Amino acid sequence: MHRRLLAPGVLAASLLLAIPASAANFGPGAPGIGDPYYPASGNGGYDVSHYDLRLKYQPRTDLLEGTATILATTEQNLSRFNLDFGLGVSEVRVNGKKAKFSKEGDQELVVTPAVPLEKGRALSVVVRYAGKPSELKVGGYTAWHRTPDGGVAAQEPDSAVWWFPSNDHPLDKATYDVSVSVPDGTQAISNGVLQSQSSKLGWTRYNWRSNKPQASYLTTLAVGRFDITTDRTADGLPVFNAYSKDLGDHAGAARASIERTAEVAEYLTEVFGPYPFNALGGYVPNVTSGYALETQTRPFYSPRQFANGANISVVVHEMAHQWYGDSVAVKGWKDIWINEGFARYSQWLWSEKEGEGTAQELADYVYGTRAADDPFWTVAPGDPGPDNQFHVAVYDRGALAVQALRNEVGDEDFFKILKGWPATFAHGNASVGDFVKYAEKVSGKPLAELFDTWLYEPSKPDAPTAAESRIARSDAGEGTREGARPVQPKSWKKIAATNTVHEHAHR
Repeated sequence: MHRRLLAPGVLAASLLLAIPASAANFGPGAPGIGDPYYPASGNGGYDVSHYDLRLKYQPRTDLLEGTATILATTEQNLSRFNLDFGLGVSEVRVNGKKAKFSKEGDQELVVTPAVPLEKGRALSVVVRYAGKPSELKVGGYTAWHRTPDGGVAAQEPDSAVWWFPSNDHPLDKATYDVSVSVPDGTQAISNGVLQSQSSKLGWTRYNWRSNKPQASYLTTLAVGRFDITTDRTADGLPVFNAYSKDLGDHAGAARASIERTAEVAEYLTEVFGPYPFNALGGYVPNVTSGYALETQTRPFYSPRQFANGANISVVVHEMAHQWYGDSVAVKGWKDIWINEGFARYSQWLWSEKEGEGTAQELADYVYGTRAADDPFWTVAPGDPGPDNQFHVAVYDRGALAVQALRNEVGDEDFFKILKGWPATFAHGNASVGDFVKYAEKVSGKPLAELFDTWLYEPSKPDAPTAAESRIARSDAGEGTREGARPVQPKSWKKIAATNTVHEHAHR
């Protein structure tokens, strides 16, 4: 995935600007939230509780006009603060009064309120803006997909910069109302529940609501012409799926996969506990990318995920993220294993359920097909670095760590951990270290050494994930020995086909 490139001079300038004497007890909010992978991500000095986005989008020209109302609480005495945003801004108001604003670099909107802001006070910020998201480049790339009939915002680790001002880091979650006006005959899709829609003078407005805390990169917008299917789960939650009308040969396979979303969620509820949100579904726009993304309540899927036919495994992966990654989000981007290791392991559990290879057989296959000198083993899933944040090792070696935990603590405690973790940290943030401590608490076992071996050591562990390797041998039926060819589980090809879920070339 893309990495946010930094402009050190911009950050330094933001930090060094002098504070006016009249505001001696007030200071600027930090231009970054403190993530070591992406120092420019997010901002300091305030905490957002709600975004209200009122938008108008013209698919023909890619013009997006918006008014964003941001509700927050100050966390320090603020002389000014930053928002992450790249489009052109015409006006900013803070607590109803016009504020001064300026742009720094590609993505920093610096706001100076008319009156300094005291710590612990309610804060409302209104930003009026307009621009063409596809023309905005940050670090040389755009997270906005231009489609034949509209546009789509879906990217990780950030996409909000292209379409609404925000505190753009998972540490600052908020609820959302997203209201979008588009030409009649075109739909606007976002997260959560469609509250209402209405038409007037050739334009249709769609009003979406996400009522649980949501990270900014998990907030999505898709405008185009879609075929829509709706339903309700056995528990009464609304299911909303959407497919571009021009998916061509991929249309059938995409539908055959996404229409099983409720079934997948039902299974994952047994494994991870109650579904954490107010809606579910998925959408497949006509984009040229190859990845998928766990946008909250409504995952984004590229058509190419279904190029070789239906693939329920990618749906399992993205739906597992609703618990691991969305409800429980990372504290920092180095904690990506909490998201990807467990989403990949959920694919192994689905394979086990379907009788297409147990999780242990899949673990043995991954372990047995990666030689000791494979660079795969030099990537540390527990802290892979920004260049390797979405390396296949974060997924597969990350899942090996989960299987190693299962073998160490036994199934009873293992599944208690899988279900208890999302409940304990629901709608919050957590780190790899938090997970290790939680697993130790539930199991009563010291686990630091095990996780160090599988998540941090830059070499292939001496032993596979089971005390005795279950790597199947060649068809001759001989006992397991070093160098034996592991048998490929039936589910492997479909699981491996989802390795591109977070790959996206620079454009």
